[in-house]
Amino acid sequence: MDVAFVAGFGPIGQDPQATLDFWSGTIGIPFHELAPGYHHSEDLGGVKAFALRPLSQAAEATFGTDRWPADRPVPQAWIELEVSSPEAVAEAVEELRGKGQEILIDAHEEPWGQTTARLMSPEGLLVGISYMPSFHESEGGTEP
Repeated sequence: MDVAFVAGFGPIGQDPQATLDFWSGTIGIPFHELAPGYHHSEDLGGVKAFALRPLSQAAEATFGTDRWPADRPVPQAWIELEVSSPEAVAEAVEELRGKGQEILIDAHEEPWGQTTARLMSPEGLLVGISYMPSFHESEGGTEP
């Protein structure tokens, strides 16, 4: 099999309204209801990375320890939403806090140069709000 790209990704929620409220209302992704309860969007760009991440690494990056806290749901997947700049990551954190979201780790620069912050979705996805400089580089400057 020769996989060309990630064709789709999305959470499967036990509370459909909480899922829609978070991803559409809180995060701001526009959706179309294609079938009752099935919300779909083709308005987002592609995936720059598809990676298998050990729980110990997700815990280290989020909580500074290789063990996921016992009092938190264990994430089943991760997703990172790219924004336009490191400053936009910090702005997104404040916006999300203003919408009542608990931020697990504030905007910070990772050793590899990515600026990121993390929170959990209602379905237990580890959600990163991120800016990776290499994703924006092109000849003659940066992409918007």
